[in-house]
Amino acid sequence: MSMLQATTMRAVVLHAPGDLRVEQQPVPSPAAGEVRIAVAWGGICGSDLSYWRHGASGTAVQRHPLVLGHEIAGTVVELGEGVTGVELGDAVTVHPATVTGALPDELRGRDNLHPDLRYLGSAARDPHTQGGFAEQLVVRAGQLRALPAGLSTRAAALAEPLGVALHAIERSGGVAGRRVLVSGCGPIGALIVAAAVHQGAEVTAIDPSERARGIAASLGATATLDLGEPVPDDFDVVFEASGVGPAVSTAIDAVRPGGVMVQVGNLPAEAVQARLGRLVSREIDLRGSYRFVDEISDAVAALAEGLDIGPVVSHEFGLDDLEQAFATAADSRSSCKVLLRF
Repeated sequence: MSMLQATTMRAVVLHAPGDLRVEQQPVPSPAAGEVRIAVAWGGICGSDLSYWRHGASGTAVQRHPLVLGHEIAGTVVELGEGVTGVELGDAVTVHPATVTGALPDELRGRDNLHPDLRYLGSAARDPHTQGGFAEQLVVRAGQLRALPAGLSTRAAALAEPLGVALHAIERSGGVAGRRVLVSGCGPIGALIVAAAVHQGAEVTAIDPSERARGIAASLGATATLDLGEPVPDDFDVVFEASGVGPAVSTAIDAVRPGGVMVQVGNLPAEAVQARLGRLVSREIDLRGSYRFVDEISDAVAALAEGLDIGPVVSHEFGLDDLEQAFATAADSRSSCKVLLRF
């Protein structure tokens, strides 16, 4: 069954660092168990920017043309054979991950660490996993997350990064009633602020940008700090979301004895210098946080319940202004989350 009969579509394709193009591609057809959606909105992520700038994101190196994007929402327009529980016209967002094979017992419940995981818009595997920055996209029906009535596809385009924030909070052991510090208030840090406040935490935020501090305050942070200002050292939980090496030391120093630090910002591949003594003397738990398991479903539910993350979106652009959209997203001094309209 299908709602649209178009044969070609536009897609955002990266050919090499700095060589980003809007190209015509054939509209994909869903196989059995798959669904085609008309993408309405896509959010530009830090990994998209890294591919655009460097042709790589972390250890994933681009070798072939790659459709970017994994933060998307849209509407179901075609069902493959055997798909049930999904209707034409349903508004959805998409879990970007697929896995092949059984999860090792030692990783039970942690699908985000699956040894054979593919992610929309990722060059981590060869062939690459083409992304969602296209007018039409085919995914497995199980990747869909239906949007409750009243939740717009524009807001749901942020469900994926909000899922990252919620997973970081899950890794911390919970934040309700706790004093929390968020270091770095880019899109992920800002969403951690919003989610932590929503869950009942008292949140302080650090960022060198006055604009970013203002966004954190609008999301419910009770205090904001500029770099160089004194930072208390008695926070129950600290989230390091900047991915900047020197910030790791500041984050560790801010954790109370017996507290928890969660590193959610992507650190560089090279060695990072940091003061680690307090990990021992204060018995601080240092935990990493990588993407999410199924917290995108929790993100959809939180948005439907009224979690307001509107201040995180700073700009939106159509595909005719693609270069401007990426340049704006890359300028953290003047932007937060940048959305593409499809």
